[in-house]
Parts: sequence; C-alpha cells; structure tokens
Amino acid sequence: MPDELTGKVAIVTGGASGIGRGTAQRFLTEGARVVIADVDRERGAAFAADCGPNAAFKHTDVADAEQVRELVAFTVQRFGGLHIMLNNAGISGARHPRLLDEDFSDFQRIMAVNLLGVMLGTREAARHMAGHGGGSIINISSVGGIQPAPGLWTYHTSKASVIMFTKCAAIDLGEYAIRVNCIAPANIETPILSSVLAVHVPEQEKAQFMSAVRKFIMSRQPLRRQGTTDDIAEAAVYFGSDRSSYVSGTVLPVDGGMLAGTPATSNSFEDIVKRAKPA
Repeated sequence: MPDELTGKVAIVTGGASGIGRGTAQRFLTEGARVVIADVDRERGAAFAADCGPNAAFKHTDVADAEQVRELVAFTVQRFGGLHIMLNNAGISGARHPRLLDEDFSDFQRIMAVNLLGVMLGTREAARHMAGHGGGSIINISSVGGIQPAPGLWTYHTSKASVIMFTKCAAIDLGEYAIRVNCIAPANIETPILSSVLAVHVPEQEKAQFMSAVRKFIMSRQPLRRQGTTDDIAEAAVYFGSDRSSYVSGTVLPVDGGMLAGTPATSNSFEDIVKRAKPA
C-alpha cells in the first residue's frame, strides 16, 4: 500500500547513515515528513537537503536530554506535529572476545547512546504525543539483545535493556494511545559491523575479510541472503502506520530466521575464511 504515512511527521535518530538513513528514505517515500537527527552534521545536512522540502536535519546527540528536547520542539515547530519516533541511533564500542580482557572504558558512552538515548527519545516524544492523540514509538534493539554472545559485552547489555524498556514504556503509555514497539535486526549491511570486526585487519584486506564474515553469518541463518536497510524500513513502516494500531510492547526480529536456529548445513567461520583467501 503506497503512501501509508501520508500526513504523519517522523523523527529518525541516527538518520544520516545505515538503518536510519534507509528508514528515513522509506518514510519519505510513504508520504511522511521527516526530521533526520544525527551527530554527523555534514552528512546529515547533505542527506536532508537531497531529500527535498519534506525533510529537515537537526544536529542531535541523543545522550543529551536537552538536545533531545530541542529535537522534538524543532520537529513540532517545523512540521506541525510528531506522530512517529524512531529511536535508532546506536554505537557498538570496542570488541573484547573474553570478559577477562574487557576494560569497560567505553561503557558510559555506549549506554548513554544506546540505552539512555532511547529512553530520552521515548520520553520526549511521548510528552508531545500524550496531548495530541497518541503516536508510535519504535526502538531499534538487536538480536544481540535477545541471543547471548560474548565479545561486545556492553553493546549486548544495552540492546537487551532497550527491549525491557520498550515493554515497560508500552505498559505505561498505552492510556495515551501511544504504541511502543521494538525491532531487533541481524546481519544488516551497514558500516557498523565492519567498524567492529575489521578494526585490526589491513585496509587492503578488509573487503575480503568482511565478505567472509558475511558468508559465515548467512550460513547460520535459515534465509540465505544478506539483510538490507530496506528490510528494517519495511518493519518500521508497519509499526509507524495504522496497520499496527493494535500492536504495542512487541519485539520483532528481522534476522533471516537467525533466532529460530542454525541450519545443519552451516559452515564454520574458519572454513569460510579459508575459502575467501586467494589461492
């Protein structure tokens, strides 16, 4: 159904790249007016300008309560309301495969962006929506917040906390006709995975290494294709539209079936890396 979001105003945090950018583009295609919020001023402003008059950019650090408050006020002033809040901004942090080697030096920043940013975005959006007929708040978590795994210790913890907060907020805000739901992506082709896994790989080998990583991940999910930002945008449009008017407090994995289980034909990471190397 085209133009599902006509007449709606949305905020997309972390909207300058990756999932945020792809979803902002889809929201615009569906007829919404969108404020793109990001700490990357140059990229965000250029993206908004390319999108035309139905898009605007607001420099925002989601970990700063005052900046999030100003973001909502800017949106209401610019486009006359707020109906959809997509709390997408997130960071991964450094990867330490073993807990004994973890120094937690980036704990405060990861939790501030990934969790507090979602909490602030939800609160500020809800303060407007509560007095204006309700709305939809969509929080981006990760399958890493559902399926335990070592390595990104603080990241996984922050994403699990987003899921719990989403459910708590859905309970509290339902009386105002505010729906709060969560999307848990996996294996989506964005820069964040490369920034984590290829950090110690020589530049000339990064593309080859990441290709091997992608093949390994796909071998462990039932649907053998690469996830894209469009897949997340589809879920976000559903939650932002009236089709989900009776849905709140849910977590939707968009993961190629990864959480369902690993196929018997999956390969080991070592085997895939070996195949990726030139003869």
